[in-house]
Amino acid sequence: MYRVDNTIEDAPSPRSGPPAHGDLPPEAPLAMPVQDLARAPAGMAKDAVAYVGPLFQRRLFLIVGSFLFGLLAAQEMFTPLQSDGIDWIDAGFFLLFFGLFAWIAFGFLNAVAGLFVLLGRGPVMPSPSGDLTLPTARTAVLMPIYNEDVGAVFRRLRTMVESIDRIGAADSFDFFILSDSHERAFAREYVAFRRLRDESRARVYYRRRERNTARKPGNIAEWVRRFGAAYDHMLVLDADSLMTGAAMVRLATAIEARPTIGLLQTVPQLINGQTMFARWHQFASAVYGPVASAGLRWWSGTEATFWGHNAIVRVRAFAESCGLPELREDSLLGGHIMSHDMVEAALLRRRGWAVHMVNLSEGSYEEFPPTMIDHSVRDRRWCQGNLQHLRLLDAAGLHWVSRLQLFMGASAYLTSPLWLLLLGAAIFEQLRANFDGFVLISSGWLLGLTLLMLFGPKLMGLIALTQDRELRRQLGGWGSIVKGTLLETVTAIVTAPVIMLTQTIAIIDILRGRQSGWLPQRREVEGLDFGEVTRFYAWHLALGAVLMTAIAIGIDGTIWSLPVAVGLMMTPVTVWVTSRADMGDWLVRRGFFVSPADHRRFEEGPEAVAELALEPSFVIARG
Repeated sequence: MYRVDNTIEDAPSPRSGPPAHGDLPPEAPLAMPVQDLARAPAGMAKDAVAYVGPLFQRRLFLIVGSFLFGLLAAQEMFTPLQSDGIDWIDAGFFLLFFGLFAWIAFGFLNAVAGLFVLLGRGPVMPSPSGDLTLPTARTAVLMPIYNEDVGAVFRRLRTMVESIDRIGAADSFDFFILSDSHERAFAREYVAFRRLRDESRARVYYRRRERNTARKPGNIAEWVRRFGAAYDHMLVLDADSLMTGAAMVRLATAIEARPTIGLLQTVPQLINGQTMFARWHQFASAVYGPVASAGLRWWSGTEATFWGHNAIVRVRAFAESCGLPELREDSLLGGHIMSHDMVEAALLRRRGWAVHMVNLSEGSYEEFPPTMIDHSVRDRRWCQGNLQHLRLLDAAGLHWVSRLQLFMGASAYLTSPLWLLLLGAAIFEQLRANFDGFVLISSGWLLGLTLLMLFGPKLMGLIALTQDRELRRQLGGWGSIVKGTLLETVTAIVTAPVIMLTQTIAIIDILRGRQSGWLPQRREVEGLDFGEVTRFYAWHLALGAVLMTAIAIGIDGTIWSLPVAVGLMMTPVTVWVTSRADMGDWLVRRGFFVSPADHRRFEEGPEAVAELALEPSFVIARG
């Protein structure tokens, strides 16, 4: 297996100035004007796309269904409050419960739609498949990096370069490493690049920016303006992305054959998890992810979203549509647009380009943060970026579904403080009530409906697995799948209050003007220090202690917060245990959170794991 040494002995000394000969191709400038969000672009062709299925009816089903479920549940919850009259506090409580229940109902109905798609009952955008046909257009594969583990990044990149070369498509793809790394990382990156370039038949290029203006979107935009005219498409990756040559070719031929499409977003499968936390999410993605992503494809149609990686984009469409403006710094959530991907999808659609989500039977992969702390650091940055989207909802010319996508992205974070507020409101209602027996969920059928909304998508993921014998085998069979699902459900319940409070604190910090920063992501870890975990989650322990004290002294209404209090008090132990790689391995050996890679290790021996980096197509991505 190829390795990139982290030392630089016996290697050429890189320069921080102009690139050496061969580091970059001849420049081919392409204009990428900054977009005016206050005015719709001239000549906008909103209908210049081919719609897939009755999209309006599908969206009506989701929106009206969510509204009705929310209204029904809120009305049932509201009944006890009417015994002593209704005031503005009761009305606010009703609206809060209605909105949050409608939110979880939307997720449930999305899963219902996804299950019908997987059972062959709901047509969606056809997945690129069939015999491989080499594209005639040129595609640039872009991997932006920022102070990453050089060895890991270039092993993944070499895998992709060699995979493209093996299927004879090297002439159609050029690979670009677009570095925003600091000077101290530059030397190692440059050495690794020179080795890969000199040993590869495919064309591989390297560029490092002196100033990483606008972070990743600025990195991509700079490449478009310098080299974009030479390429028809760009396949955008993250530093932890991995794609097979066949997957890249299928995407390139699919977008080449459909001239109205501006972007094709794949659904990456999670791989290479080692810690319990990463393995837990890897397992959940394999079991529940296909239903959720199929539902998204069912209703998003030509107004799908962009996740910023593992996607192919038409370069000229991107250049004419996606020059991102800088939001006013003197206002809340100003500056560069951080969560750029969803905005770029909306701007592409604004110009009349179709944006589709597609599923590949295999070949599109990414990794997941190894610990809850690493996830929360990344999530903090995403939270700030998604809240910025609220300022863009009134941008001129956006398709209404694009506005919905932007709103949903922000709502994914806003629901955390709203759930916390609902918990506090329920306690307050009981304290001030003049009647006995008020509870947040006041009837058996409403409790059952709530449980169905929360756990129904998991059940539907298991139902979908009945149609996929090969994936069941790769996940260890029904015994391992059921055990893993039970443990995943318990772990998700315990950690839900932790995530709720973490995101609430993040939103408060953002509203106070504290920036997220841009720190390198830690992608591998053996385990966290318990002291580090305790310090990081001090606020969680404090709130948990307050709730436990209130419950212990018998304050009315607080008993309903017991699951939240227990979850918060367990935070340090939960985070520490789930951060450990040895715990992840221990669970897998006992049949929990088994992945396709683990199954192969048990079948063929430990040496098979070492081969996975060069054979990523083994990992099966479904849905």
